[in-house]
Order: sequence, then structure tokens, then C-alpha cells
Amino acid sequence: SRRRHRTAIQTELTPINMQSRLLQSPPHSSFPPRGTAPSCGLPFGGRRNFAALTLFSAVLLSQPTRAVPPAWTMFRGNSAQTGVAQSPLPDRLDVLWKFNAQDAITSTAAIAENAVYFGSDDEFFYALNFTDGKLRWKHHVKTFIQSSPTVIGDRVLFGDDDGVMHALDARTGKPRWTFQAEDRIVSSINHTTDRVLFGSYDGFLYCLNFTDGKLLWKYETQGRIHGTPAISQGKAFVAGCDEYLHVVNIDDGKPITRVSMESVSGASAAVTGSRVYVGTYGNTVRAVDLAAGRTLWSYEDPDRQFPFLSSPAVTARAVIIGGRDKRLRALHPNTGALLWRFTTGARIDSSPVVVGDRVFVGSSDGHLYAVDIAVGKEVWSFEAGAPITASPAVAYNRLVIGTLDGVVYCFGSRPRAPQQTENRP
Repeated sequence: SRRRHRTAIQTELTPINMQSRLLQSPPHSSFPPRGTAPSCGLPFGGRRNFAALTLFSAVLLSQPTRAVPPAWTMFRGNSAQTGVAQSPLPDRLDVLWKFNAQDAITSTAAIAENAVYFGSDDEFFYALNFTDGKLRWKHHVKTFIQSSPTVIGDRVLFGDDDGVMHALDARTGKPRWTFQAEDRIVSSINHTTDRVLFGSYDGFLYCLNFTDGKLLWKYETQGRIHGTPAISQGKAFVAGCDEYLHVVNIDDGKPITRVSMESVSGASAAVTGSRVYVGTYGNTVRAVDLAAGRTLWSYEDPDRQFPFLSSPAVTARAVIIGGRDKRLRALHPNTGALLWRFTTGARIDSSPVVVGDRVFVGSSDGHLYAVDIAVGKEVWSFEAGAPITASPAVAYNRLVIGTLDGVVYCFGSRPRAPQQTENRP
């Protein structure tokens, strides 16, 4: 059965409930066999199609890497892979619309030009109307789509499990070009003005010409690449299954340096200044000092050793990351000291997104949570009734996320009926 995913998640879910809860805010090569880690073929015990796994990420909330419109055009929101939204969200969130695909959604949505884009395990890539969730077009690809899309100008790009990179016309869904890698593409696409970069399970970091999809260069690592490369100051940063963080010159694909992570990683690296934050399958979150070429700090829970497959969001005050031990944690960006932790009902493979003073994250317990970023207390939640491993996409005062049941939800604020007043003589 195509709906193999739910049986791999060992958690009990209640029937779908379209009501959300608002709490009082406090004063926060060959494909790996099924049942292995999504990027590195390690013991996994879960579904193989977890979108964009794990780790890292960092940038000052008050100092984004570059000015961007409040759209959400790629995984983690920007080229530095920081997971910090530029758009606000209302205090109270309602379900504005939902859309049903035919199989699991692990692809994190992209939002641009009044459209929502995402892929599904039903072998279709979708474009929906952002306003009401109605289908604009869909494109068939003959295999699963785990790669999260990236919108660049009038095109939307994504990879598939057959190793094909697709560039479609964002308005019509018509193909513009394709590129064939040697193994599947789960990595999302990052880009400069005229170049697109992504990783593949064949171990290569690829750089293509945006206009025609022609190969400009490819950089070989010694393991699969699952995560999205970060881009900063003309360099690409990629963490992979060879236990190294690689820094590559975007102009020519030549290596600049590499730093040992002491474990494989299935996720993206997030860059701020000379620091990179990354989580690993070796149960650690690491901060790498690129200037010194060494690890600045490494966090491992003393009591619960579990992998970090979620990509963290980072502000000046905290590195926030989900774990396979069901916990969302905030760590001090300078020391790695634990600031707070929030426990859900199941593993967290969804990557958190910071929106003002809240952080939003999905859990395999079937809930979307909003947590106070200062103290780690739940302030809102929504029960979707199916595991959530995709990550939130936040733009234009709305949040969009998909579930393993194949449902895409759009959250925002519904107009409230005016309160009636009692007139007295």
C-alpha cells in the first residue's frame, strides 16, 4: 500500500479535530532499504520519506542575511537556511482552507505570487491558489517527491526520487528543463542570481545554470547528501554522510575547507558570520567556528541520546531544534547550554520556524505547536490527526504545512463577527 508511512510511526493518534487550542501565553547510489535513515542508511525505525532532515541553522533575528519579501520561496525561508520568518502571524490561528493530495506530504511548501507549491508521494507536484487552496495545476513525475520546492522568478524547481531535477513554469506547470543526477534528490534547491545548487544521494553537490539546467560543476563528497546546501558570501555549505561539513566556492566548485562533524548528518547547515550550526545522527548538535576550523561546542543530552533530524531555527538568543526523543530544545548559540525544552507526544522531524516571539513546529504525534520562544511554553496547538514531518512555511500572515495523511493546511485569521452591544434607554 502507498500509505505505508503511518504504520512506521509508533504513536497513537486521535481522530482529526478541526479545532485548535489557544493557551495563555506566558510573560516562548542505490536507494537505501526501507527502515533505514533517510540519508545515510543507518538504523532508523521510521519511514524513509522524512523531508529535509535535521540540524544546524543560525542567523541573527535582527540581522537577516539579506532583505527579502515576506514570501517563503525555499526550504528554511532563505539562502542561509535560518528558519526565521519575515512575515508575522496573527495571535490566533484558524484553518482557512485545506487540500487533500492522494499520499503523504513530507515536502515543505514554497509560497510566492499568490501560489502554494509542494510535492507528494502520490507522484504529483502541485500548485494551489494561496487565497483559497484551489488547484491551479499539477505535474506528474512517476515517483515520490520529498524535495521541497524553490521558486526563482517565473520558475519552480524540485527534485524527485528518480534523481531528476525539474524546472517548471510557475504559472502553468509546463516543463522548462530537467537534469538527471545519478541517484535520488531529496535535497532542496538553493540559488544565486544565475546558479542553482542541490545535493544528491550519489554524493555530489551539483551547480547548474538556472536558465537552461546545464551542469556548471559538481563537487564530490564521500557520502550521500540529503540536506539543502546553505549559501553565504559566495560559498556553499553542505553537511553529508561522510561526517564532514564541506565549504565550497560557488564560482568554480573548488573546496575551500572541511570540518569534521564526528558523525553523519542528513540535513542542511545554517550559516551566520563565521559560524555554522548543525545537528547530527550521532545525537549531537554542533556549532562550528569556520575561522578557527574547529567545533566551538557540541551538545548531547546526558539522559536521552537520540538523533537530531530536524533543522533548527536560530536567533541571536537561541538555537532551536527538534529531536527524535520527542523534545524541542533551545540551546545558547555561544555555549550550547540548554535554555529550555518542550516535550511533544512523538518524535520531531519537522524543522521549527521562528515567527516573532513564537516558534512553530510539527510533531509525529499529529500536532502543530506554537511555543513561546523565551520560556519554551506551549501557547497554541492544532490537532491534525496525522504525523507532521514537513516544516512550516510562513508568508503573507499565513502558515502552510502538510501531513503524512496527504493534507495541506493553511492557517491564518478569519474575520471575527462584531460583538453585539446592548442598547438601553
